[in-house]
Amino acid sequence: MSEPLVKMRGITKRFGGVTALSNVDLDAHAGEVLAIVGDNGAGKSTLIKVLTGVYQPSSGEIMLDGRPVAFSNHAEAIEEGIDAVYQTLALADHLDPAANMFLGNELTRKIFGITMLDNKRMRAETERVLMERLGVKLKSLDAPTESLSGGQRQAVAIARAVYHDGLRVLVMDEPTAALGPQETARTLKLIEAVKAQGLAVILISHSLDDVFQVSDRIHVQRRGQCVGVVKTAESNITEVLGMIVGAEEAA
Repeated sequence: MSEPLVKMRGITKRFGGVTALSNVDLDAHAGEVLAIVGDNGAGKSTLIKVLTGVYQPSSGEIMLDGRPVAFSNHAEAIEEGIDAVYQTLALADHLDPAANMFLGNELTRKIFGITMLDNKRMRAETERVLMERLGVKLKSLDAPTESLSGGQRQAVAIARAVYHDGLRVLVMDEPTAALGPQETARTLKLIEAVKAQGLAVILISHSLDDVFQVSDRIHVQRRGQCVGVVKTAESNITEVLGMIVGAEEAA
C-alpha cells in the first residue's frame, strides 16, 4: 500500500487528570475508507477532534503527506484539506440547500456598485456539486432543508465539505445514525462516491454492518488506546467485536 496521506503518531490527550487518548497511532490513505470503531468512551471522537483541530494533542504529532502539521482550530485544519461532517450536520433547517451550502461563504455580485447575494450562481453551483461529486439530484432547491430526507441532508452537508477543491481528508461521524435502511444505503453510496474521488474518508460508526459494507480497514479503539487495525476483507464482525470488548483479555 502507498504511503499514508495522514499519519497520527503517539497522540495523547489529557483533560485535567483524565487521559482520553494514550499514545494512539493512526494511518489514513487516499482513496480508502478507514473506519474507527469502539464503545462509548473509547476515544473515537476525541481522536478525530484532534485530527480536525478542535482539540490540540497533549503530545504526539500529525503528518500530512509526510509533513508535520499542527492546528490551533478547526479552520486551520480545513485550510490544510481536512474537514468533518458531524452527526448533527450543522445545517440551518429553515434555509434552502444552496443557502446551507454557502453558509458563511456566500457568493456575491455587484449591481450598480451594490454588493448583493448571487443566489442564481449559488443554486447552480449547489446543483452541480451534488450531481458531479455525489451523483445526487434534488427534486427542488427551493424547499427548506428541514423538508429533505435524512440521506438528502447528508448529501448537502457532504457537498458543502467537498466543494472546496483542496479537501483531501473527510471525517464522517456516525453518518447513518437514526436513518432507515433505504436512507442508510444512500448515505453509504455517498461515502463510496467521495472515496472514488481519491479522498481519504475516515468513518466513525457504531454500526459494524455499515462498517463492513463500506470500509477498507478498521481501526479499533478501547479505553483511549488503539488495540488493533484490520483489513476489512480479511476480518469479520465477531473478530472486531472481540477487539472492542477486549475478549482476548477476558479469555
